[in-house]
Amino acid sequence: MSTAPERASARLATLYRRGYRDHDAEVRDARLALRESLVMDAIRKHVDTAPPLTAEQRLRIAAILCNPGGADAA
Repeated sequence: MSTAPERASARLATLYRRGYRDHDAEVRDARLALRESLVMDAIRKHVDTAPPLTAEQRLRIAAILCNPGGADAA
C-alpha cells in the first residue's frame, strides 16, 4: 500500500499539535486529503487483487465516481 495515508495522517496530527482546530481551513483540507488518500488506497488494493474488469464494469465504476448521487446513469 501507499504511504500517502500515513503522510496525510501525519500532516493532520501536526496541525493539531500546532494548535489548529476542526474549524480551521487547514484542518478541513488535511481531513479531505486524508479521506482521499484512504479511498485511493482502497481502490488500488481492490483493483490490484481483483480479476481484470470488463469495459462495462469500468464504465459503471466511473459513473459512480463521476456522479455519486446518481450512479445508475451509466
